Amino acid sequence: MWCLELLLPLLLIINDATCQWNVWVPRDISAMTNSCVVIPCTFMYPSGIRPYRGIHGIWYFGQPYPQLFPPVVFKSRTDIVHESYKGRTKLLGDLHQRNCTLLINNIGTEHSGRYYFRADLGGANMYTFPDFAELKVLDQPNIDVPEEIVSDDSLELTCYAPDNCPDMTPEIQWMYTDYLPDPEFSSDYLEESNTAVLSSTLTFTPRPMHNGQLLGCRVYYPNTTLVYERLISLDVKYAPRSVWVNVSSEVMEGSSVMLHCEVDSNPPSKISWMFGDQELMWDTASNISLSLDDVTPAQEGIYTCVGDNGYGTMNTSLYLAVKYPPREPQVNDSMTVLEGTSLSLHCSTQGSPAPTLTWLKDGELVGTITADELSVLEITEITPQGDGQYRCLAENEHGRASSSLNITVEYAPVLLEESKCTVVREGVQCVCMATGNPEPTIEFYLPDLNITINETDGRYNFYTHTDGHTSTGMIKLREKGERVENGGPAVNVHCSISNMYGRESVLLELQQEKKYMMAVIVGTIGGVAVIAFIIAAVRYVGHNNKKENGNPRQDVVLENPALYYSAVKKDKQNLRKKVGEDGDYQPVGSMAGQERQELNYAALEFIGARSREGASGRGDDGSNYSEIKAK
Repeated sequence: MWCLELLLPLLLIINDATCQWNVWVPRDISAMTNSCVVIPCTFMYPSGIRPYRGIHGIWYFGQPYPQLFPPVVFKSRTDIVHESYKGRTKLLGDLHQRNCTLLINNIGTEHSGRYYFRADLGGANMYTFPDFAELKVLDQPNIDVPEEIVSDDSLELTCYAPDNCPDMTPEIQWMYTDYLPDPEFSSDYLEESNTAVLSSTLTFTPRPMHNGQLLGCRVYYPNTTLVYERLISLDVKYAPRSVWVNVSSEVMEGSSVMLHCEVDSNPPSKISWMFGDQELMWDTASNISLSLDDVTPAQEGIYTCVGDNGYGTMNTSLYLAVKYPPREPQVNDSMTVLEGTSLSLHCSTQGSPAPTLTWLKDGELVGTITADELSVLEITEITPQGDGQYRCLAENEHGRASSSLNITVEYAPVLLEESKCTVVREGVQCVCMATGNPEPTIEFYLPDLNITINETDGRYNFYTHTDGHTSTGMIKLREKGERVENGGPAVNVHCSISNMYGRESVLLELQQEKKYMMAVIVGTIGGVAVIAFIIAAVRYVGHNNKKENGNPRQDVVLENPALYYSAVKKDKQNLRKKVGEDGDYQPVGSMAGQERQELNYAALEFIGARSREGASGRGDDGSNYSEIKAK
């Protein structure tokens, strides 16, 4: 501790020894006109100097050097001051306490400038400090406005009022804020270096409509008549918000037209007239006009006016239509495609008004009607029915034109429903019909005989015919009863159709010919009836002879009953193969299952009759008789 007590006086001595002439004043200070201002001041002088006859001070305006005779603002020794400061200044500080604070009342704008303090300690110990306080006397409040105000960006405006007059406290009020969207107000009090500033901040989001609007800040001192106002005009930067051009128009080829464009933006935009990607003209202005002379169809299209001012870009377009009939449409070349291929048919033309484009196939409308210079007809997985002529028709009120192409569809052969085998009087007739592109080749194959028929011969009468994409083949099996090794009729006929895209072999269905089937049915029924009648008549005659002659009974018997039964059953089966339901053709295979549903009948032939004793001719009573045998 005793060491510290010895050190402190030593430090004070060192501090005094190093102390030099020095002053502290605020670098900047402000006040409102007709109010007052206090300039805080503190000074230092070397500790080795002993004031002689007290400490005095002088405040100069504008210059620190007495030899230049600057205006005296305040002088402690006398009241001699510059006339502009008479009765206005007062020293608030105690110079012996090194406080040189100065009060200036009723100041005006002429009092703005630099103020210097000079210390007078007597004798030669006088010193004018080079540091100064610069006073700004304001006749209106300051508004801090950003260098750039951009639309839709939050904006803060701050109004400042100095509060350096102890007898008066200012208040701040914003003016003309009623039209602002959701304005917010905040106040702040900043005190630094014994100077004070009152501030009020206005926050809002400007819009393009606020450009050029007035805002004001009012500073006033209550209980006085002192009121200060400042107005500002908002310079709101905004991108082009509207671009006005002519309405779309129609002109005749060879005429002239004027296109106008006007852009609303701040700052003014660079305005360009564009035709496609080509810039026709530009200028930095609020509006420009483009003149087109001797208009040709090549100048028909969309004209765009573009405005760009660095804050954004906006454009508006118009369509200039040059009237003329449609030109001949451009379409695809004719083509040959494979079934299942997907196609895009293009049709393009020019005309004004814009022509309607219609796709027609073989004279029928396909797709949709479009009002444009390009129409695309999409054909997905084309079928043989897509084969034909496609025509694109372009029409407008001034005329029409068209162009065509042909599409050929190639596809594998397809068997038609008309293909079949039919039982006719002459035997079995087989017809095979197929369509395809290229035209299919037709062959017949008899698997039971292992015979392929692809040319005319006397036995099968092979015949072919081609009509467009349809081929027809026909054979006749002359003998209905042709046999194969297993004893069945040779009715298995295969039709083979082929072209470069495929081959197919199909078993043809056997069907009955209606007229022949009806004849068989009627003939069979009639034959059975006749046979039944004859049998009944013979039995009746034999019974009468027995009664009349009293002879022992003689019955008519069949030779070889087993053979008779077999013959009847066999005819029955043969007929059932030929006869189906009236008017229908039935396959042979399907007839067998219907055996129990047919009528019972027999095919018999009377070739004579005899008694048990083997006699033939007349009986004892002279009556005629016949012998019945199975055929």
